[in-house]
Amino acid sequence: MTRPRDASDVGPADGDALGPERFTDGPARLCFQAVGDPADPTVLLVGGVGSSMDWWPADLVAALAAGRHVVRYDHRDTGRSATSRPGAPDYTGRDVTEDALRVLDAVGAARAHLVGLSMGGAIVQELALEHPDRVASATLMSTTRAFAGADDAALPPSDPALHGLWDGPSPDPGDTAALVEAAVAEDRALTGRGDFDEARTRAVATRAVERSTDPTAGSNHFAAEPGAPFEGTLADLAVPTLVVHGSEDPLFPGHGAALAAQIPGARLLVLDGVGHQVAPPSSWDVLLPALLEHTAEPTR
Repeated sequence: MTRPRDASDVGPADGDALGPERFTDGPARLCFQAVGDPADPTVLLVGGVGSSMDWWPADLVAALAAGRHVVRYDHRDTGRSATSRPGAPDYTGRDVTEDALRVLDAVGAARAHLVGLSMGGAIVQELALEHPDRVASATLMSTTRAFAGADDAALPPSDPALHGLWDGPSPDPGDTAALVEAAVAEDRALTGRGDFDEARTRAVATRAVERSTDPTAGSNHFAAEPGAPFEGTLADLAVPTLVVHGSEDPLFPGHGAALAAQIPGARLLVLDGVGHQVAPPSSWDVLLPALLEHTAEPTR
């Protein structure tokens, strides 16, 4: 078996055209990028389970950064952030949620507009509930409710085609080709009947694998203990909220509407032809204006 990569040999420190990668201080070292003018409203992008910041594509980040100070980061056990042994995470789910605040501290942002995808959407809900002073607005993309509700059983189930998607062993952490193929296959399945661009997905997956200390460690997100619970309900969320959901999401079909219905004042934006994925460029003519409008409030 090929050894996992060391943080010092996973690619150029400056990453891509967006600029240099930086790291938080402290025992949980988190890798992040900040793009755009810090005087503009800060937008923090919070990714999904097992996802490094690469899954927020550079061209989408650049488009947002034309008028926003955009920050994306690697969760623990992804990308160049702190990595623990696969199967033995040394953190809880609450730690992963609160890491977002550590990144905001590192960029000097007292508050920010939070945009979360899938698991990231749950993280944003939790932070908006416990730390509303740090959340200027919440955008919840391709996600479901982070807090249990009385009618959870009535929510539509996932497409049966996804059953077992995350079962089975990961490829060898040194086998780049197999890791990329696995990531592409996962993204294809989650896109469902939505707009899937294999070449674009493959480019993102390749970059994510090549710059990760251990490309298989993201599975620890499923193994981590939840930690101290977040108390409250969706009805307690008091920050301006935009719910963005794909019409073809096979993992959480119709959950966006249920989510928006329970958050006071929430607005729902349904993207036609989009699955459980970062919104593809074909939807940006609808998505970007909505995001820019929702994140216009100054954060400094």
